[in-house]
Amino acid sequence: MQVRPASSASFFSGNKLVQRAPVVHRAARPSVVQATATAAADEAERLRLNNLSPQPGAKRPKTRKGRGYGAGQGGTAGYGMRGQKSRSGSGIRPGFEGGQTPLYRRMPKLRGIAGGMGAGLPDYVTINLRDLKVFEKGAEVSLETLQELGILNLSGRSAKLPLKVLGTGELKEPLTIRAAAFSESAKAKIEAAGGTAIEVAVRAKWTRAAHEAKAAEAK
Repeated sequence: MQVRPASSASFFSGNKLVQRAPVVHRAARPSVVQATATAAADEAERLRLNNLSPQPGAKRPKTRKGRGYGAGQGGTAGYGMRGQKSRSGSGIRPGFEGGQTPLYRRMPKLRGIAGGMGAGLPDYVTINLRDLKVFEKGAEVSLETLQELGILNLSGRSAKLPLKVLGTGELKEPLTIRAAAFSESAKAKIEAAGGTAIEVAVRAKWTRAAHEAKAAEAK
């Protein structure tokens, strides 16, 4: 018995799609079986990599726009009646995004520090002596107290940076200031006012050399 493959064609009967059923033949002759095997071999041969080609009708010639009503594209050929893209000429330039800042202008122009590398970012949160007038005589100033009073409002990357005191302004009251670093002028003015400048330890920056040295000592 041989089962003939069903045809891929179909037709509509009213609103229902009807698929042609396979036709079953009994006692098929050897010649028919051999012909079917040959057709299958030809089909497999056609799908080899060295003879692949698009299906008929898959590639269509490019439409020639704006060649009159006879071309079947209407009066404006799909370009509309007004606007920049309906005019003749080169149209919009590459990279144009309708007037908003395009991508090539949003990206950094330069490489390195000028382009936004981490080496160009600040290493400290800075404050000047003129900002410490709110503290009373003998008060202790630190990064925590500055945040509690709202003098510094830190977030993101700045919240993890240590404090450095700069010397802009004058200090009239003796204060105890704890910071990771002081400028020379700030330290001199603090001591001249009778205060104390205490340098606190800062978490050491991770480096591969220091990490390997620490691992070697642990062994």
